[in-house]
Amino acid sequence: MGHLGRTGEPDKRTLRRELLAVRNRLPADDMQAAAAAFAEHALELRELAHARTVAAYVSVGSEPGTLALLDALHARGVRVLLPVLLPDNDLDWGIYSGRDSLGRVQHAGKMPLLEPVGERLGPDAVTGADAVLLPGLAVDARGMRLGRGGGSYDRVLARLERAGARPALVVLLYDTEVVARVPAEPHDRPVHAVVTPSGVRRFQGSGM
Repeated sequence: MGHLGRTGEPDKRTLRRELLAVRNRLPADDMQAAAAAFAEHALELRELAHARTVAAYVSVGSEPGTLALLDALHARGVRVLLPVLLPDNDLDWGIYSGRDSLGRVQHAGKMPLLEPVGERLGPDAVTGADAVLLPGLAVDARGMRLGRGGGSYDRVLARLERAGARPALVVLLYDTEVVARVPAEPHDRPVHAVVTPSGVRRFQGSGM
């Protein structure tokens, strides 16, 4: 991925395209093995070990797999919040109580998502989380995350900011997606840690 080594900021759209192309070539066996490793390493994070409420998400397609981690958190007695996509791309939240609590939802123009089928808790429910697992495509040495461009989690992070909430922010990525630099806007907040199949990396200045 030549753009990663260039001086200055790579183009977001190009970088997303390159990263997604690499993800989409991953063999199914490798993704399955990675999902188990994500769960193992994430559960070692002290922020998750002591969390009572974790906001997470259900991985789709070639995203780093989260279901094993969701099951492990639920088995620990953690209250797991999962997103429900709203028509304006904001996120409502529901409770994960096992895989039978998920339903497949087809949103216009998007790939099918697995969302919680129970009670809707409202967009502000995320402000009560002790940790938030964020989807992403890359993270850089500063802890700046490159999202998929839909803006849903920009709204989540802004909501946390307005509420004065300071949960641990954690992103799950493949090892090759920890890069030198990604584009960042002035309002972007760094994550505190990245979990990859090979382990956990924390970022300086994250407050942890």
